[in-house]
Amino acid sequence: MAFVEFRDVRKIYKMGALEVAAANGLDFDIEEGELAVVVGPSGSGKTTLLNMLGGMDTCSSGDITLAGREVSSFSEKELVQYRRHEIGFVFQFYNLVQNLTALENVELASQICNDPLDAKEVLALVGLEDRMDNFPAQLSGGEQQRVAIARALAKNPKLLLCDEPTGALDYKTGKAILALLQEASAVHGRTVVLITHNAAFKPIANRVIHIHEGRAAAVELNETPASAQTIEW
Repeated sequence: MAFVEFRDVRKIYKMGALEVAAANGLDFDIEEGELAVVVGPSGSGKTTLLNMLGGMDTCSSGDITLAGREVSSFSEKELVQYRRHEIGFVFQFYNLVQNLTALENVELASQICNDPLDAKEVLALVGLEDRMDNFPAQLSGGEQQRVAIARALAKNPKLLLCDEPTGALDYKTGKAILALLQEASAVHGRTVVLITHNAAFKPIANRVIHIHEGRAAAVELNETPASAQTIEW
């Protein structure tokens, strides 16, 4: 059994008499410790996939499992616990609390989970050991995204979900963030799922899942992923 499994997953949104299939029979696997890049154009169903995997939305039918547990059958209460303890989220916009320092932002996340990592150690891991006492407004965009990644990692999650995490960053800083996520997988054994519209990110992944019209149109495996510092876009 794979670490993440989607089996014929469908998500139908109803708008009056109109039904829109945001997921239309998704089938794919992700193994533990992989960096998986989910790529596709806007409107293809990437974010719907991430929301269902992260427990922020439910599927209309099909099965979603993580580490052998059937997420798609969870109650609302179970989904709250799942999001709190098992999933780390990193978004395009950093969603930091502006009146808390970098350290306090990370500590805030670690207080809600069962087995958190040390907030100072995680900030050092992302290269911010000298910026812990700074507020978000005193940090660059790349530094704020590093705080957001540290906040997600401090929860010690089973799965790190990243939705266009370089979208608000310049080219150089974006590459540094991709390298950090690649390191979280390759060095620290985290399972990372990265949602993007940018096909240039494909070489850094262990697994590339192409999404088209709500389906996994193709899955590629990279035996030797490229370093994030070497890719161009």
